[in-house]
Amino acid sequence: MESQIFALRTTANREDQVFDFVSENARKKGIDIYSVIKPHGLRGYIFLEAKDKQSAEESFKGVPYARGLLPNPIKYEEIEHMLEQVKKEVNIQKGDIVEIISGPFKREKAKITRIDQVKEEVVVELLEAAVPIPMTLKLDSVKVIRRDTDEEEEEKE
Repeated sequence: MESQIFALRTTANREDQVFDFVSENARKKGIDIYSVIKPHGLRGYIFLEAKDKQSAEESFKGVPYARGLLPNPIKYEEIEHMLEQVKKEVNIQKGDIVEIISGPFKREKAKITRIDQVKEEVVVELLEAAVPIPMTLKLDSVKVIRRDTDEEEEEKE
């Protein structure tokens, strides 16, 4: 049976929390959720790609800010324009200063110490940490905010 896409209503501006809870629920409980999508520019909804409606409903049971599924599955074509390809060449270099944009260290600043393009991971060290501890993060959970080469070029001028 082919997977279906369902729209899950959420409290506006709480899409990230619902996204995290649903993803974790599906992983922990082994629910047939194949992907969870937080569309750009659409508040109050996330999309669940699931085996069936029952799996989709099971994934958000007890999740705060989840308001319920829309009654009918959604066609991929209807949401395709809201999706962006994640597999892109990332312009991150060793020594870049990044902001962590997801996970427990969200909004922390860190320095890139190593990049693994194959696994799509980076190793970073938090800047504010008393003792630098290397952490491995997915490439899409960091965003470059400062580049060392930019500073060097400004000093030459």
